[in-house]
Amino acid sequence: MEPKEHWNAVYSARSPEQLGWYQAHPEISLRLIAESGVAKDAAIIDVGGGASLLVDKLVAGGYTEVTVLDVSAAALAAAQARLGSRAQTVTWLEADATRFAPSRHYALWHDRAVFHFLTEPADRQAYLRAVEQALLPGAQLIIATFAPDGPEKCSGLPVVRYGPQELANEVGENFELLESCGETHTTPGGVKQSFSYCRFRRR
Repeated sequence: MEPKEHWNAVYSARSPEQLGWYQAHPEISLRLIAESGVAKDAAIIDVGGGASLLVDKLVAGGYTEVTVLDVSAAALAAAQARLGSRAQTVTWLEADATRFAPSRHYALWHDRAVFHFLTEPADRQAYLRAVEQALLPGAQLIIATFAPDGPEKCSGLPVVRYGPQELANEVGENFELLESCGETHTTPGGVKQSFSYCRFRRR
């Protein structure tokens, strides 16, 4: 099954609040975005943002150039319906991150839990090519993945787990690791999952 079909099926089967990655308040993502120092009118892209509430928090926080990219039209539709009229202030892109050809530059690229699904080296390389096309020197990259002691699968798919150094090695020498932290995420079903968060700057 293609990623688009898989994720549309996932989002169509359950409400966003029932999905394992749901966060009522994406605290660490918001903190890292704030610590990046990007201006409120800077271009930010949330890759794999889907039905995440991060876009709501960014819009409410005064960020005016937010883009949400997701492979699932169902996920994007859920976020748009939730935001109501505020959805018109956001750019919505239905695309696979490994096939994404950015048409503009961004000051910050945020990804919580897309990169760890890229189990094939070719897919990781394609993703990182898109990152490098999207980010000029000085722009920042925030990626969160399952940590080494995190789950081996999510939504029936295998994942690759990373610590900060492993993720820095994968991202490559064009990016400087500025900070990292861990998170124990509790799913709506009460399962605890370990995440690694890293913030990089494009050299």
